[in-house]
Amino acid sequence: MLVWSSGSRWAVWGFAAVLIGVVYGAPIVLIALASITGHWNSVLPSNFTLKHYMQAFSGDSAAQLRASVVTGLLASGVALFLGTWAALAVRALSSGWRSVFNIVFFIPSAVPSVTVGLGLLVAFSRPPVLLNGTTAIVIIAHFVLISAFTYGNISAGLSRLAPEFEQVAESLGARPAYRLRHVTLPLVAPYLLTAFSLSFALSMGELGATVMVYPPGWVTMPVGIFALTDRGAIFDGAALTMVLAATTLIVLLVMSRRSSVTR
Repeated sequence: MLVWSSGSRWAVWGFAAVLIGVVYGAPIVLIALASITGHWNSVLPSNFTLKHYMQAFSGDSAAQLRASVVTGLLASGVALFLGTWAALAVRALSSGWRSVFNIVFFIPSAVPSVTVGLGLLVAFSRPPVLLNGTTAIVIIAHFVLISAFTYGNISAGLSRLAPEFEQVAESLGARPAYRLRHVTLPLVAPYLLTAFSLSFALSMGELGATVMVYPPGWVTMPVGIFALTDRGAIFDGAALTMVLAATTLIVLLVMSRRSSVTR
């Protein structure tokens, strides 16, 4: 429904601002306050301190940050490579086969992540492929969960690519590998960067499958936050949550800047 009067528009915008503030803003503000709080026994926190952040960058928390970043980069890199290859391959198929492969690729995103984790745990807990208790199974779990989004972004970019660019390159004698490297991929580079950014963000926040398969020596930040809050260390968990959000945001901003440069 369209709102024409000025008063009605202000009312709609005001309601939207309140809704966004309550749903999104309030939790973030409260977590930020909890991350610098020593005591919270009344309506407002007291005894502000930075010790929770100091702990977040040392010991087990620092190892969890490294594990999350490494897992996110590796899983996103593999998803980007295989997702690009799959999108290019499916692009040459008929519409019927494309629909079939699209369903196959998006199945992991349609089931709970805990199901994916349990499936990997059962599949790789016995020889000949024994990955239970290794870092590899965590990276595979993240790859399975984010690959659909990577494939979807790249497929969307390729669908918007005018075929004339590749046809002109082909008419000038460019080989398929040369066309791919110097024509197709540069034209869809913003979509590649967007796919990598989204995949990394999803990997950094993944918990359901990770908690099913992670080994003791490779604990990611969401698992660490869950463990801290489960033990009642809410303030330490809040600080680690802010570090996780800041790390993810920094990577997204860097990738967004690079995406703007490539356009």
